[in-house]
Amino acid sequence: MTKIALIGNPNVGKSTLFNELTGMHQHTGNWTGKTVGIAKGYYKDLEIYDLPGAYSLIPHSKEEEVTSDFIINGNYDIALIVCDALVLERNLNIVLQTLEVTNNVILCINLIDEAKKNNIIIDYDKLASILNIPVIGISARKKIGIDKLIDTINNFKSNNSFQINYNSKIEECIKILNTKSRFEAIKYLIVGSSDKYINEKVKQCRLYLNDNNIDINNSILGNIVKNSEDIAKKVVINNKKYNFKIDRILTNKVTGIPIMIILLVLIFYISIRGANYPSDLLFRLFNYIGNNLKNILINIHIPSIIYEPLMDGIYRVTTWVIAVMLPPMAIFFPLFTLLEDLGILPRIAFNMDGLFNKSNACGKQALTMMMGFGCNAVGVTGSRIIDSKRERLIAILTNSFIPCNGRFPTIITILTIFFIGVSSSVFNSFLSILLLTIIILISIFMTFIVSKILSITILKGIQSSFILELPPYRKPLIFKVIIRSIFDRTLFVLGRAVIVSIPAGLIIWLLNNIYISDMNILNHLSNILNNFGLLLGMDGVILLAFLLGFPANEIVIPIMLMIYMSNNSLIDISNLNVLKNILVSNGWTFITAISVLIFTLFHFPCSTTLLTIKRETNSIKWTIISFIIPLIIGIVLCFIVSNIIRVII
Repeated sequence: MTKIALIGNPNVGKSTLFNELTGMHQHTGNWTGKTVGIAKGYYKDLEIYDLPGAYSLIPHSKEEEVTSDFIINGNYDIALIVCDALVLERNLNIVLQTLEVTNNVILCINLIDEAKKNNIIIDYDKLASILNIPVIGISARKKIGIDKLIDTINNFKSNNSFQINYNSKIEECIKILNTKSRFEAIKYLIVGSSDKYINEKVKQCRLYLNDNNIDINNSILGNIVKNSEDIAKKVVINNKKYNFKIDRILTNKVTGIPIMIILLVLIFYISIRGANYPSDLLFRLFNYIGNNLKNILINIHIPSIIYEPLMDGIYRVTTWVIAVMLPPMAIFFPLFTLLEDLGILPRIAFNMDGLFNKSNACGKQALTMMMGFGCNAVGVTGSRIIDSKRERLIAILTNSFIPCNGRFPTIITILTIFFIGVSSSVFNSFLSILLLTIIILISIFMTFIVSKILSITILKGIQSSFILELPPYRKPLIFKVIIRSIFDRTLFVLGRAVIVSIPAGLIIWLLNNIYISDMNILNHLSNILNNFGLLLGMDGVILLAFLLGFPANEIVIPIMLMIYMSNNSLIDISNLNVLKNILVSNGWTFITAISVLIFTLFHFPCSTTLLTIKRETNSIKWTIISFIIPLIIGIVLCFIVSNIIRVII
């Protein structure tokens, strides 16, 4: 079986080509750093490794280090380098470096359809002649040239490849180091070696070059860049007319962030409003199925001690979570992925990079933060794109400060009942969007504050640098976007939520149906928590509802209503006037509404997110810290704000 190492700069279409060949659907996107690990797939008799995107084999990040080690160690038969036809000159840098490692190279120039649209002409034959390797033009997204590429791989024969000639003194050092490839010697000259024997030689070579007034970095890297430029001039005719008008607006300090906020709020609004009807349909479907199943169990004389916890507990809670979580995520994630594929997300990250820098965090955290608006668990997994372990932990620990889709229904319900009014009007709709925007900004502001605090306390360290490439705007493939976002994100999150909802449903039923001294355990627990809840502007029922809503934020209000109304299972009240009367009759005031809003924004992550944090960090310590930090902040803010309002009123 032929082993193929698939390499190239970030955002050139490696993962798209990998998906097309292997059918594995490795997640792709129109921003850098998508592939952090090594994915392996198969196409007929080809074993294909999708390596992390790298600008250079001289590593400046974890991604580049993984790729560099893989290429230099040589556990492959062919290095298949993917380049972007729109920016071939820049992509040639890694091509030339790879040619210094191995002769077994095929150059695959992707996005030839976009190059044609932009009047960019590439002479593939001339480029193949210069580099002495096969050069194939393809469009992975449109499946152009794939068959020719496969034929080239199957009929590949190694040739004497292109070689860069460095300064004569550097060439002497390459011979002195005597490594298995020229590039390995180049790499050691720049970054050193962990091997003591080789590193001693490296030190001698560096002293020799320094005595001869040769700057190693400038001489080596400058030579690579110059060779790339010279080759590109010979083979590329670029008639592209660049249009920076859109970027002048989207990345402008004045207009960029407001446009970003408007886009996000619009996505939230569409996700929440659009989810109402399918959620209602799912509720009706699950209720219909549940009632019939319950009747069947009764008719076949299954004891109530078995069917009641099964149907009123496990089934009710699990289907509730699915009905509430699935529709908004199924809308949000495709919309989010569209922004990703269009190239909007890297612009948003660019706009927020300065703010994250002031927090001693990484600008890529902006991307993970935005994923958190759909689901904090997805935001946590998205932190893999951050190279620095310290900055990745900051992103993970602060992601729960971003309200996910599960918290938006609670936020909007409380805003509507206590601050906006339940009547439908243009003014109320505008006010709803305005208040929702303010809440989003508060959550983002808190993310910056906590990131800064973490960076100067338990996660001290030097801020890393990174390259954030602004890709060209591209027309997304709608069908693939929908399929990818549903399978890669929505079902991933839903599956974990269901796993924890099953035992949670049983626990909630038991607490609600086991009585001690003529009062169920839920009421006993809420009474225990009541005094503490009152200090925070809430009550014991609300705190207990948040605790029992640990499996999924979506069930917090239903649990409150279940306890307030002494019902034997979760209930849904869609009429907001009725809901308001129930809450007010149970002691809710303006202060209660404010405190619940604050605690909804800032409390412990849900079980799905915590499970994801544990898997991503492989650490109980960081999982516990991620639970404690937002909880403490929520408690402190509720106490301060509620008591200030009491004094004022």
